[in-house]
Amino acid sequence: MSEAAGARVEGIWIKGGRGGPMRAVDAATLVEGAGIEGNADAGGYRQVTMLDADAWERATGELGAPVDPAARRANLLFRGVDLEEQAGRVIRVGECRIRIRGETRPCGRMEQAASGLREALARGWRGGAYGMVLHGGRISVGDAVSWE
Repeated sequence: MSEAAGARVEGIWIKGGRGGPMRAVDAATLVEGAGIEGNADAGGYRQVTMLDADAWERATGELGAPVDPAARRANLLFRGVDLEEQAGRVIRVGECRIRIRGETRPCGRMEQAASGLREALARGWRGGAYGMVLHGGRISVGDAVSWE
């Protein structure tokens, strides 16, 4: 597992309702034990979902056409952080801490975004990861991301 210098947050999305549209924001508040303030999915083990921009681009590159990462419906888009097989590790986003709980498996909804996307995301945790907020606070696009 490698991590490039300058790893950062490239995107933040909040889901207003189950199945509803994702709203891009420049900043959000992570709440310990709950997830992103105002996000429809709160509590439990899947408090926040994260996507690796490089893995997303590899997957969508196989399709031959770009697909907006918002179609993945993840909350956070990172650049320079490999999420594959990192369950149990803690990732820092700005001053916040998130424990990676597992892989976010792609669902049939991905086929609505682009034909073949579900299969392209099914390898190597390309569909992202989910986690629990251990220490909350304000995060913004551009914040540093690193492993503890």
